[in-house]
Amino acid sequence: MTIELFFAVLFFAFSTTITPGPNNVMIMSSGVNYGIRQSIPHWLGICLGFPLMVLLVGLGFGVVFDRFPHLHQLIKIIGTVYLLWLAWRIASARPESIATGKSKPFSFWQAALFQWVNAKAWVMASGAVAAFTSVTGVYWYQVLLITLAFLLVAFPCVGLWLVCGSALRRVLTVPLLHRIFNISMGLLLLLSVVPVLLEIWRYYFTSSA
Repeated sequence: MTIELFFAVLFFAFSTTITPGPNNVMIMSSGVNYGIRQSIPHWLGICLGFPLMVLLVGLGFGVVFDRFPHLHQLIKIIGTVYLLWLAWRIASARPESIATGKSKPFSFWQAALFQWVNAKAWVMASGAVAAFTSVTGVYWYQVLLITLAFLLVAFPCVGLWLVCGSALRRVLTVPLLHRIFNISMGLLLLLSVVPVLLEIWRYYFTSSA
């Protein structure tokens, strides 16, 4: 992989990581509800968990799902249901329950494992490997460089959403505004699930038509 191609991978990784998606919506909500310090495990789980996913998908894990597409669809359904539950959890979170410790932020492992049920993460990982590897180069080395690119951009990109959430935390001191924010983030997360729901619908109900 040439230096020019690596910068192209970096740009792809940056543009896909900085844009809204389940990870960024959730880390921003965590910043608002729990602050930066309590959200650090969540942040690290995303920043390390997703590059690991890219590495494993690139080194052949994705082949399993190509061979067994129903297994991939099952994971996608489980992930979608989980995202719907998370959207409800975020939307229904009340400031008083957060303050009393009844509601807690994601742990490192929760955030890392979440990548495997995150539809956007699958698109990013498989898309990057498909677009930036070639049969003429050393495949495993190309996958390592793609993984490195996502690792480099993850910390600042996801961190920016966390910092923005923490900044909003100082503004949303009125409980009503805090509730409105949580409901808005829950709805935004719900909207991110819609394309996946449509894909599942097409797979099971229109593919044979």
